Amino acid sequence: MTQAMTGAKMVVQALKDQGVDVIFGYPGGAVLPIYDEIFQQNDIRHILVRHEQGAVHAAEGYARSTGKPGVVLVTSGPGATNAVTGITDALMDSIPLVVLTGQVPTFMVGNDAFQEADTVGITRPCTKHNWLVKETDRLAETIHQGFHVATSGRPGPVLIDIPKDVQFATGTYIEPREATTKHYKPKVKGDREMIERLVEAMESAERPIFYTGGGVINSGDAATQLLRELVDATGFPITSTLMGLGAYPASGEHWLGMLGMHGLYEANLAMHDCDLMINIGARFDDRITGRVADFSPNSVKAHIDIDPSSINKTIRAEIPIVGDVAHVLEDALRIWKSRGRKTNKEGLMKWWAQIEAWKTVECLKYKGSDKVIKPQYAVQRLEALTKHRADRFICTEVGQHQMWAAQYLGFDAPNHWMTSGGLGTMGYGFPASIGVQVAHPDALVINVAGEGSWLMNMQEMGTASQYRLPVKQFILNNERLGMVRQWQTLLHGGRHSHSWSEALPDFVKLAESFGWKGIKCDDPADLDDAIQEMLDYDGPVLFDCLVEKHENCFPMIPSGEPHNKMLLGEDSGEGAIQAGGAVLV
Repeated sequence: MTQAMTGAKMVVQALKDQGVDVIFGYPGGAVLPIYDEIFQQNDIRHILVRHEQGAVHAAEGYARSTGKPGVVLVTSGPGATNAVTGITDALMDSIPLVVLTGQVPTFMVGNDAFQEADTVGITRPCTKHNWLVKETDRLAETIHQGFHVATSGRPGPVLIDIPKDVQFATGTYIEPREATTKHYKPKVKGDREMIERLVEAMESAERPIFYTGGGVINSGDAATQLLRELVDATGFPITSTLMGLGAYPASGEHWLGMLGMHGLYEANLAMHDCDLMINIGARFDDRITGRVADFSPNSVKAHIDIDPSSINKTIRAEIPIVGDVAHVLEDALRIWKSRGRKTNKEGLMKWWAQIEAWKTVECLKYKGSDKVIKPQYAVQRLEALTKHRADRFICTEVGQHQMWAAQYLGFDAPNHWMTSGGLGTMGYGFPASIGVQVAHPDALVINVAGEGSWLMNMQEMGTASQYRLPVKQFILNNERLGMVRQWQTLLHGGRHSHSWSEALPDFVKLAESFGWKGIKCDDPADLDDAIQEMLDYDGPVLFDCLVEKHENCFPMIPSGEPHNKMLLGEDSGEGAIQAGGAVLV
């Protein structure tokens, strides 16, 4: 059924028909017709952020925690360009977003009109696809196509640029079922012959490992359940990228922890020494591979990914399988069971004995203190006091605190961990936590932050106050740009060039000025009570946790080194070589 309506009304109707319940946005002249239509309806909630970057990160948090696409609405020119960082972040981490931008009227495009920018040109490299809609009759179908592209295959952001005259004009509305979407149809079923080759390799492997990424979570609950069944049935060890945490439970007996630059010792050495690596929904990111030439040198590599461009892009796979993770795992599990559920039990027993020996290194061990709060201790206590909460969602900013959160916090379910992986965007966590809280209003949402990252989008305190969102901001305040300072210490002769701040706010007073609760803690003996006070408060909290200023985050694979060359803290390892304030193993 088709009906005539203005372009602005089409936008709102299309969002309703796509099941959208919330938009994150910021108004401006080029989108006022759409905002006028939003005002005249009550089905879709609009969250007014304080900066367009915050809108996109909030939509990312919403999308990551729900599995549904996040929706953003911003104006032309600076509204669109302010959104670019968040859009690029979503592309790198495969987060489904639909970003709607206003544009100057079609007859002004190219004339350097007020608040004009080539939004399609600017965002072409950082979206899955983008459109400039010049005809109102094409608008509804384009929006429906946008949702299809954003959520199909490897998820990601799309952008639809809508000139103001297209919003005012009247056209014919097309419903989702009438929209043309068949031109984008990613392959979801894996090649059966390749899956059989994978099963054969699994049956004979002596030192296998599952290496999982965010693609498992993006594939949905079926994929995570199938992964857990396959891991537990085979008895193979499993590790994960930063983005894949929660796909397999951290409490599971086969879990090795996160791998990569700041991954666990046993996970990295298992990746280096395995004879069969099964990559499921990860893209061989450089934070994982280290020096590519020496990455897992003696293993047969299988790679399952719905994005064909990721296969053989960085690491050559002997067993490439293009397809959706859930479909491929379902077929692999069925074939493996039909062939007798075989594994190399003797080899696997020896492999686990080696892994258990690596675990004795205790790579996350650190020197405690009863005088100053160690950042690792702060995260450990946060874990101890919140791990029983099934409704706990964790966001992070980017830096040392992000890695400590990944190391010390355990996730037994997918979609409860929101962080910026590929782009490493400082300022991500706070607005992302707002998006998560909007999606889960009764949940416990905590953003683990560093003071440097957190200040980048601190203006969103107003958003949390306006919408009464009880987000908890847990700042590990070392008065330093911690990861930058760490690299300067270890790799640049201790020359700490501009990696500290001499002008930080009083976070408690800042919290109170926005109507929040502010908490400050600098004594390890008071930490548990202070964290509990944060958890018990029914509104937003800004927790200023003053921590050791020069603590380094270990383990660490120095840039360009292989997995078996790790820097460990001074308390880790036996008979290791001292190297620049750490031990090189």
